[in-house]
This record gives sequence, structure tokens and C-alpha cells, in this order.
Amino acid sequence: MNAEPRPEPPARPGEFDPLPIGPYRIWPPVVLAPMAGVTNAPFRTLCREYGAGLYVSEMVMSRGIVEHIPKTMAMIEFDPAEKPRSLQIYGVDPATVGAAVRVLVAEDRADHIDLNFGCPVPKVTRRGGGSALPWKRVLFGRILAAAVHAAGAVPVTIKMRIGIDDTHQTYLEAGHIAAAEGVAAVALHARTAAQHYSGAADWDAIGELTAALDVPVLGNGDIWEASDALRMMRQTGCAGVVIGRGCQGRPWLFRDLVDAFDGRPQARQPTLREVTAVMRRHATLLVEWVGDEGQGCREFRKHAGWYAKRFVVGGQIRRRLGGISSLAELDGLVDEMDVDQPFPADALGQPRGRTSGQPRRVVLPHGWLDDRDDDVVPAGADIDASGG
Repeated sequence: MNAEPRPEPPARPGEFDPLPIGPYRIWPPVVLAPMAGVTNAPFRTLCREYGAGLYVSEMVMSRGIVEHIPKTMAMIEFDPAEKPRSLQIYGVDPATVGAAVRVLVAEDRADHIDLNFGCPVPKVTRRGGGSALPWKRVLFGRILAAAVHAAGAVPVTIKMRIGIDDTHQTYLEAGHIAAAEGVAAVALHARTAAQHYSGAADWDAIGELTAALDVPVLGNGDIWEASDALRMMRQTGCAGVVIGRGCQGRPWLFRDLVDAFDGRPQARQPTLREVTAVMRRHATLLVEWVGDEGQGCREFRKHAGWYAKRFVVGGQIRRRLGGISSLAELDGLVDEMDVDQPFPADALGQPRGRTSGQPRRVVLPHGWLDDRDDDVVPAGADIDASGG
């Protein structure tokens, strides 16, 4: 498990190397995790404004790309300033995944492609996708082979979990299969699908995978502060870190990460006045992106709660933030806040975003665990082509 919290010194000169992803050298060795409904273009823009790294899009369905579904194609648009353009796709059928990658390469839509084998939500796992899929090792290998072959010179990486549950762990075998099929790097969220987002991430598993593979391994799980990223890399030897929930409502975490890896002391955390300016910027980017103020503000609602976490704003304002419909409404609520508050110290080092207190049963296709070498694609696995 990860070590007990303790002061963590900034990186020493030359202590860490840039993260190699195909032809790219990512510094600092930090990747924004693909998060559905979160890591869209506006959020990636906001994070990039705070620091360098690799910023991955939210997950999209491979079939949506193949069929050029408008919602899907809108989701994979990148700002001209995004380099490399990093896109995560999901699929269960090797033919569909391969076809989607061919579209992305032929139409020059991505510089890096990540495959999702880590999503634990029932609507994905019940079709054999996400964190359920590595259990079917032959099918898993066929998907990787199809993607890598179709990608050509475009690097392909994967993100996965330890396994379905403690009894059905797959990460070491899946890592070897991925390396053999030519993936450029493997990211491990050090929880099982059954854990969802509960409990503690098992950083020892990241260290074991790092020691077992010749390709770069990235660690993910329980990185809440820049010091956690340094601690994970020092403890596990991994080549880079993947930042998920820790940056929700805190895009400036990427500034802290740059400072930590460049050996500089961490900057002061923002006051509520500075945080509300970031909130306004984020909401404005969303409005401009969707082209409708009401819809953009609705998209922002979930972020508002993350930004306000642990600040003293009052229950009524907090509830109203969760229901804003216009930028003027957001401005009015900010005017009611005591914006001179310092950043709350008790919010540092604490879990953010989605949490779940207890492990849960993973929803799987009927008979999914019976035969690991059965490579039949479940019926209807890729039927949903509605976007992410």
C-alpha cells in the first residue's frame, strides 16, 4: 500500500526522466487521466494553462468513430494548441477497435491513442468492456494487436486495473500481453474493478508491474498532491503518474506538479477569490465550447462543488451553485461569498470527486469468468454508438 503521508522533498536534478510515449518525451512525467464528462476540451485547456504534461481526452466509443456519429466526432476535436493530441477509445470488438484507429490515423485526428481497460461502471463491464475485458486474455490480445497494427507509427497505450476483484487479478498477465503486442506504455489504476473508488490504491502492485515489464509503467491512484506523485515514483519506480480525481476542482495541481518535478518549492494555494476566478474561466470555456450558455453552465455544475470543497460558503450557496443556469447567476453567487478566505488546509491531501465507501459486485456478461481463452465478442457489446 502507499506510504503514510510525510513531507516529500522536491525532485533532485536528474532524479526523474521524461516519460517516453512513442516519439514523444513528456515532461514532467504526468498524464491527465481520461475522465468521462470531465476531461473535455475546456478542462484540458484549463489544465494546460497551469503546466506541461500529457492531457488525455475523455473516453469515446470506437463504434462512434467508425460510424462518424456527430456527438462522438465533436468529442474528439482538439484545440490547435494541444500537442500531442491524446485520445482514449473504448471497444470490445477487435474489428471495431481496429477500424476506429484506422479512421483516427487516416483522418489525422490523434497523435497518441489510449485504450480503456479500466472503467468499472456497470454499463461498460456488463458488456465485457473496461476493467472486465483483460480477464478474457485472448480477446484482450486480439484488441491490442488490431489497434497497434492499425495505428502504425502512432503510439498506443492502455489503462487498466489490478483485475476484476481480489480473486480475479489480471494486471501482471495483461501487462505482459500488452508489451508483447507492441503497446508504448501501460498505466495501472491500482484498484480492482470491485473496489471502484473505495479503499486505498495498492501502490505495491504498480511496483510489481514496473519490475515485470520492459515498457514504461504509469501509476494511478490516490495522488492528491504533487508530493504524492513524487512519493509514488520513488516508491514504485514507475515511469510516470496519471492524475485523476486529484485535479477535479483543482486544475492548478498541474502547476504544483511542474514545480515539484522541476525541484521548486510548492506555490501558495489560491484564495477563494482566485479560485472563483478559475471557476468563471472554466464556466466560460464550457459555454463557448458547447455554444449555449444554459447547457455550458449545466455542464459546469458538478465542477462548482469540487471547486468549493471545504471553503466556507454556506449550504444555501453550495446548493445554488449546483443549479446555476447562467454566467450572471454564477457571478451573483460569487458576490455573496467571503472571497478573501485562504485555501482550506484540511482540503489538502484528501480524496476528491467520486468516492464509494464499500467494494461492490462487478456486473459481468453471463458466464464471463468461465473460460479465459474464449474470445467471442459478447452480443451487443459495441451497440451503443452515442458518443462517450
